[in-house]
Amino acid sequence: MKRVAISTLGCKTNQFESAAMIEQLQTAGYLMVPFSQTADIYIINSCTVTARTDAETRRLIRRARRLNPDARIVATGCYAQVAPGELEKMPELDSVLGNQEKQQIAAMIESTGHSVSNITDIKQDEPLKLTSFAEHTRAFLQVQNGCNSFCSYCIVPYARGRSRSVTPDEALNEILNLTANGYKEVVLTGIHLGAYGLDLPIATSLTALVKRIDSSKLVPRLRIGSIEPNEVSEELLDLMAQSSVLCQHLHLPLQSGSNSVLQRMGRRYDTGDFRALVARITSIMPDTFIGADVIAGFPGESDAEFQETVDLIKNMPFSDLHVFPYSSRPGTMAASMPHHVPSQTIKERAGILRTVAEKKKQVFLERFTGKELTILVQGYNPATGICRGLSRNYLTASFPGDNKLVNEEVTVKIAGCDGEVCSGIRTL
Repeated sequence: MKRVAISTLGCKTNQFESAAMIEQLQTAGYLMVPFSQTADIYIINSCTVTARTDAETRRLIRRARRLNPDARIVATGCYAQVAPGELEKMPELDSVLGNQEKQQIAAMIESTGHSVSNITDIKQDEPLKLTSFAEHTRAFLQVQNGCNSFCSYCIVPYARGRSRSVTPDEALNEILNLTANGYKEVVLTGIHLGAYGLDLPIATSLTALVKRIDSSKLVPRLRIGSIEPNEVSEELLDLMAQSSVLCQHLHLPLQSGSNSVLQRMGRRYDTGDFRALVARITSIMPDTFIGADVIAGFPGESDAEFQETVDLIKNMPFSDLHVFPYSSRPGTMAASMPHHVPSQTIKERAGILRTVAEKKKQVFLERFTGKELTILVQGYNPATGICRGLSRNYLTASFPGDNKLVNEEVTVKIAGCDGEVCSGIRTL
């Protein structure tokens, strides 16, 4: 039985695809081992969002060769898709496989040579199948891949191809399979989730898909992954407010709080649109967890433009922020823009935004002290007697319990929060 190790860089889609590849390889008779151990085959599932992630992929390839000089080393993922020639020059690497080749990873990891399909020619989505997850309680379902937006800082359309969706029937069948395997929560994911269904022969939408899942009552909890602010429909918000299935949790890529920066980024909304959306969300669902992405130090970002972002974030009811220091990616329009911000300034601005984000999250969590939340129990620590789980509005909570509660929904009265995790007591 040959041993295989996988290291994954980048987004949740890559993490999902690595899990699917692991399942495929195990079915084919391979033994999966940690990347730090000696393996017969090492797979690096790469990211190419920035030049820095490209460098990390190369570092992992060299590390794998040091771990076992006789191993077979394979690179796949977005860096492999966008710049296979760069990786092929590495003497440590045996094979480069594109994103589409992940579908046949078990058949291809020991084949000679390189194989990278032209992903822009792919018109229909064939998502990797995945029936089990490490969490055992929550499952991720990839219903869309690719992107047509071509934001100025982003290489993803070249790495993932054009937007393509699974059919609604296939999505519902996958949810049925997941719930049959015991999962109580399904998270819908995609590279450009808000574009779901627009490419299908009979066009549909994310809202229509969510509506079908909600009415089917196939799964107790449905969570929506990251969605562009200009693609959150009024109908979707109204459904979320009324549904007993949909989780009140939205992640909205803001990227900047300055209209001039948003325009240079090629984003399709402005800060007024964003403010109006968040006001609508909080008016009908005041306890909604609202997360956002923001980029610090985009080319040409002045002190005044950065301050606009800080001011907007301070004045918005965000629950959390993912802060990304801008890193130039060759092949994007932003890479050739003038007036790149010095790296030290980018670092300082990212630090300021993270400090604001920490305060925002603490304020949001503290609102729930003394309140009851429904928690899906994800794990139990026998050494401490503590259960840990996730609320519908994305709060992590811990409480005394036992192993029998894992994968059950229970009501917990929150006693306090430490900035990341809330603690409380289960109520009967």
